Amino acid sequence: MKIAIGIDVGISTTKIVGIRDGKVVKPMRIKATDPITSLYGAFGKYLYDNRIDLSDVEQVMLTGVGAHYIDKPVYGLPTSKADEFLADGLGAQYESKLQRMIVVSMGTGTSLVLCDGNEIRHIGGIGIGGGTLSGLSRLLLKTDDIKEIIALAMKGDISSINLQIKDISTNPLPGLPMDATASLFANAQGNASREDIALGLIGLVLQSIGSATILSALNSNIRDFVLIGNLTLLPQCELLFPVMEKIYDVRFIIPKYSEYCTAIGAALQASRIGG
Repeated sequence: MKIAIGIDVGISTTKIVGIRDGKVVKPMRIKATDPITSLYGAFGKYLYDNRIDLSDVEQVMLTGVGAHYIDKPVYGLPTSKADEFLADGLGAQYESKLQRMIVVSMGTGTSLVLCDGNEIRHIGGIGIGGGTLSGLSRLLLKTDDIKEIIALAMKGDISSINLQIKDISTNPLPGLPMDATASLFANAQGNASREDIALGLIGLVLQSIGSATILSALNSNIRDFVLIGNLTLLPQCELLFPVMEKIYDVRFIIPKYSEYCTAIGAALQASRIGG
């Protein structure tokens, strides 16, 4: 059985996945100094590690910002460009087993894709995402090492950064618990610890994304939101999104291969062009 390869080419990181007989074959990510090196390095390592011969590859589908740098067939194989928003939707549908939802692609910024069966379309987004976290961390923490930021945040106290309902009201407000956020960073002091700042920054990014997602669905009855992209790997997702679920009666879903959904969706587009 031949395999379709989906490759999500970033500027410095490439994610690659194969789809064979309707099943995902061992996703992989590779970092490099440029998209060309990243793509060819990822592709070669993926084939080698999974013992896939070039003759076994039916189609290569490229997506992502780095895909625009590739203007010829990869290793002489049939190569096409995949629509990124369609890839987000197809990958999220495949991984979540849902057909109707809003896909929240949390990358450098955040894009929102509406899925309703075969209808998949981009409906907007916000300029807040991993790039925001990195930039603000450079300014306030003097580092953009995500592992260091996460480690600091794990020791932080969010009440030292955010203004909460309990800070402004002696009684709960309708539908809002006392520890709900009233204002992001409004409690921050000049001597705030790096740990508290790190947690505040992660919370700012994730809460902003969550709120924008919920607002995007107000004119529909969609209550399922599938989160994909690198930010889904933040451990704070497991704390923040359940709180928003409870307040707004929605579901935030992080599928198994959330980081690779766009690459999966790219590979799934191979069938649409008939190989």
